[in-house]
Amino acid sequence: MTQLTRLIGRSGIRTSAVGLGTWAIGGWMWGGTDEAAAVRAIEASIDAGISLIDTAPAYGLGRSEELVGAAIRGKRDRVVIATKCGLNWQHGKGNHFFDEAGRPVHRYLGRDGIAWEVEQSLKRLGTDHIDLYITHWQDPTTPVAETMAALFELKQAGKIRAIGASNLDAAELSSYVAAGQLDAIQERYSMLDRGIEQTLLPTTRRHDVATLSYSSLALGLLTGTVAVERQFTGDDQRRDDPRFSVENRRHALAFAVELAPLAAAKGASVAQLVIAWTLQQPGITFALCGARNPAQAIDNARAGELTLSGDDLTAIDRAAATHLMAIA
Repeated sequence: MTQLTRLIGRSGIRTSAVGLGTWAIGGWMWGGTDEAAAVRAIEASIDAGISLIDTAPAYGLGRSEELVGAAIRGKRDRVVIATKCGLNWQHGKGNHFFDEAGRPVHRYLGRDGIAWEVEQSLKRLGTDHIDLYITHWQDPTTPVAETMAALFELKQAGKIRAIGASNLDAAELSSYVAAGQLDAIQERYSMLDRGIEQTLLPTTRRHDVATLSYSSLALGLLTGTVAVERQFTGDDQRRDDPRFSVENRRHALAFAVELAPLAAAKGASVAQLVIAWTLQQPGITFALCGARNPAQAIDNARAGELTLSGDDLTAIDRAAATHLMAIA
């Protein structure tokens, strides 16, 4: 079967609708990472037809980008690389956001910060250009017009090919659209997080801005594989996340059990059904899915070959309404 591909807004860039998200690969907020397995996961994704790889400097303070760079060496022409700017731990400019590994991380999207950050990302990724460059979190100290002007300069210089923004509110999205060609947004979206359907997607659809969903599987909760007895360790964010309570895991597992017959009929996993459902929601262009080993990567990729009928979507919606409403 053929991997589903879509355009990134008006950029002219076409890539796989299922993308590999590499937040977990960086280890940060995921209890560490097996770097050798992470590189194999990226390679397996590419071999399975995934061309969109999403990363960020903040994922492991540069480590995720370095691992992506190692994995795509010799394969750069087969991938569309999305990375980000605006979270910086090398200086104190902008708005303090959080501390990581004893370092204060600031939100800063000033022209000088973006110009410096892109060079660091290019080095870590081992490439001369970034396909989609995304502002990671919004900086209240810098006007959007200044940020967009800096990004347009990078585009004219050939260092980036398309412009995106992440973690926006409706007013910020309007400011980006008014400032020039915004090609994509990246936002949290899943069966448990559908707020952007009302706040952002009407604008993106009107202006032909692509939407990349992150946490499409709700940090793994919607895969049907998170056992009730599983323990999360270290800095794994799920350790203290109320969504991963024992009761909520039971709800998620019941959801997976109800979908098991449909998954079997499709020759698919429950996770693949969830990813395919995400891609068929109006306004959602790409679904970013994490993978920390080759098996997960291959499973995610196969969702891009899956088409759901109207009856399939109705069955999935019914199972979600029955079992997931208590979680959301």
